[in-house]
Amino acid sequence: MSELSENEIKQALAGLKDPSKPGSILDNNRVSGFVIRGGNIGFSIEISPSEASLFEAIRLEAETLARAIPGVLSATVALTAHSETPSPSPKAPEQNDGNAQKRAPNQEVPPVLQKIKRVIAVASGKGGVGKSTIALNLALALSKSGLKTGLLDADIYGPSLPALLNVTDKPEVNDKKKLLPIERHGLYTMSIGYMVPPEQAMIWRGPMVQSALVQLLNDVDWPELDILVMDLPPGTGDIQLTISQRIPLDGAIVVSTPHELALADVKRALGMFKRVNTPVLGVIENMAYMDLADGTKAYPFGDGGSQDLATEMGVPFLGQFPLSPTLQSVIRDHTTIFDHADSAKLAEQFEALAKAVRA
Repeated sequence: MSELSENEIKQALAGLKDPSKPGSILDNNRVSGFVIRGGNIGFSIEISPSEASLFEAIRLEAETLARAIPGVLSATVALTAHSETPSPSPKAPEQNDGNAQKRAPNQEVPPVLQKIKRVIAVASGKGGVGKSTIALNLALALSKSGLKTGLLDADIYGPSLPALLNVTDKPEVNDKKKLLPIERHGLYTMSIGYMVPPEQAMIWRGPMVQSALVQLLNDVDWPELDILVMDLPPGTGDIQLTISQRIPLDGAIVVSTPHELALADVKRALGMFKRVNTPVLGVIENMAYMDLADGTKAYPFGDGGSQDLATEMGVPFLGQFPLSPTLQSVIRDHTTIFDHADSAKLAEQFEALAKAVRA
C-alpha cells in the first residue's frame, strides 16, 4: 500500500468540531506536527492551557478517527499548549487556585507497568557522554544474569537504539493493534527511532513528546519483565519530568565524563532526581581512561572528578568505564561485548554494574 499522506489524515478529521469556537479543528488550524512512518502516524492539536480538559475528549476521538484510516497501525495524538492564557486577577484567588488545580500534571501510572517488576533509568546531564551505550550494555548484562529485560529508548528527539542495535525494520503490530517490541541479543526493545526515518527531525512541542513516551509504554505489547532499563535523553526537561510524575522508578544511574562541563550538568541531574524523590543508584564516569599497550592508563579528560562529585552529593560511585574502541567494533559488527574474548574485561565491568543494580 502507498504511504499515508497528511491529506488522508485531515480528511478523516474533517468533521471533528472545535469545542471552543465555531468551526472544526482543521478550520481553526489546530492540527499540526504530522509525523508519518508507514502505518504509524502522529500529530498534535494546539490549544491553550485553559482548554486542556475541554479538548481531552477531542484528542481521544481524533486518535480513534486516525486509527480507522485504512493502513494505519498506530496513532499518537497530543494536546500542545502553545500559548499562555492571561494571568488571573490578584483579586480573585479562588479562581486562580481552581485554574491551577485544573492544570495539575497527569500523574496516572501507565497500566503496562503492572507487568514490569522494576524500572531503572539511565540519565545524563549532558549529551555525548556515552549514556546510551552504558544503558545498552547494562541491559545486556542484566539479561545475561538471568533477568527478563527490556530496553526503552526514551529519547524522542535523538533516539540511539536503531543505530546501536542495527534495527532497520519497523515493529510488527499484533491483533490487539499494539506494537511488538523488537528482540535483539535477548532484549525486548522499543524506540521511536524504529518508526521514524533517521533523517526526519522530530519537531514536536513538549506535550506531544510526553504523550509519545507514554504511548511507547502503553501501546507496546511488552511481555512480563523482571526489569526495564530506560535510556533517558540528556538534560532535565519534559521527558524527565513526565517520568518522575508518572513512572515509579526504582532508581536512576547518572552517566558523566571527567570533563568539568559534563560534571556541572551531572550535578543538576542529581539534584533533579533528589528533588522528585527518585533513588539515585550512583554515578558512572564514562570515557574515563584509555588502556595503553604497556598496561598503563591514560586519562585524556582528567581523573577522579565524577567520584569527587558523587561523594559531594552523597550518592554511590559505580566506577570508571574506558574510552574503548571495542565498543565501536561490536556495534559495527552487530555483536556485543559479551561475544568477544578481547572485551572480557569490559564485560566483567558491566556484569559488576548489573550486580550492583540488582542488589
